[in-house]
Amino acid sequence: MPSKMNDPVKVVAKNKKAYFDYFVEEELEVGIELCGTEVKSIRQGKCSIRESYIHVVKNELIIDGMNISPYEKGNIFNKDPLRTKRLLAHKKEIMKLNGQISEKGYTLMPLEVYLKHGKVKLKIGLCRGKKLYDKRQAIAKKDAKREAEREFRVRNL
Repeated sequence: MPSKMNDPVKVVAKNKKAYFDYFVEEELEVGIELCGTEVKSIRQGKCSIRESYIHVVKNELIIDGMNISPYEKGNIFNKDPLRTKRLLAHKKEIMKLNGQISEKGYTLMPLEVYLKHGKVKLKIGLCRGKKLYDKRQAIAKKDAKREAEREFRVRNL
């Protein structure tokens, strides 16, 4: 019987836009309350968190706008692809995050969805918005890194 401890983490969806538009101050791994057909669809890689956001309602983390495409063989058991989903975290963590997002300029963003030991997990980040000049600096750093890699490749041929 194969061990589940050696299972690699399989990333299903990544929110690259969040890293570009926000400074990620803190990261947290949470579970998602899903139905069976939604889990099957995520295992096939049919999930998007690009337009989603997280908020706290009655001491519960809620994710809105997370798109999980309907499972092909799910027929009547499929749920609405854009329904709100509850995130599973400890109450202390939720209270701490709620206190931090009440501060000016902080928000909760979904960063990536992945499978870990057979369970669907979501990495969320406590983020602070970037200004336009911060985004320009990030683009300049990325271009400089790409240029340096190109130079390195040319020299090593």
